Amino acid sequence: MKYSSEVENMCPLAKGAYHGPAPIPQEGKWTQAKEITDISGLTHGIGWCAPQQGGCKLTLNVKEGVIQEALVETIGCSGMTHSAAMAAEILIGKTILEALNTDLVCDAINTAMRELFLQIVYGRTQTAFSEDGLPIGAGLEDLGKGLRSQVGTTYATSKKGPRYLELAEGYITKIAVDENDEIIGYKFVHLGKMMEMIAKGTDANEALEKASGQYGRVDDAVKLIDPRHE
Repeated sequence: MKYSSEVENMCPLAKGAYHGPAPIPQEGKWTQAKEITDISGLTHGIGWCAPQQGGCKLTLNVKEGVIQEALVETIGCSGMTHSAAMAAEILIGKTILEALNTDLVCDAINTAMRELFLQIVYGRTQTAFSEDGLPIGAGLEDLGKGLRSQVGTTYATSKKGPRYLELAEGYITKIAVDENDEIIGYKFVHLGKMMEMIAKGTDANEALEKASGQYGRVDDAVKLIDPRHE
């Protein structure tokens, strides 16, 4: 350690009381975090790339400073999906400090990592007040049946109005319309459920029927339209 001559010539004074860092809430405890290994928690966050053409939702489950579980969801840019594939391999097993200073291939994923790092080290995790946090595997619960991201895709023009393409229930096959041409419901297919049934040997047409449903006043509709072609 090198000191300037000005500092060397100063007389030493006592520092006084040391109270340590302010405690943060994490996994049902109040922790004075001094090392990366003091940090635990599960949390979610979003990031975006510089041109803002795509976004990433990142979920991390951190135990004693190490990322044990990562869920990477991207939207808006085809290249980001491949970046997510690489980021999933990169993130697990790293400390959050390592991950913060690692190229996660896509700026949106890097930004999400930055935002999550801030949440985690400041004690703003989703599990801040959950005793012992959540087990590894909890991130999958965000995806639901069939392990598919919760996606909402809608489109509209001033001339032709709105089109629902995919919502929480699934892929929209028909939009229900009343006599005023207003949307009053829709029919959908839950693709995750359908693919699970097909993988278990169910005939594709039967699986399609079983995974189909409707929402709203579909039975009162004057007509049903295909949102992609009508």
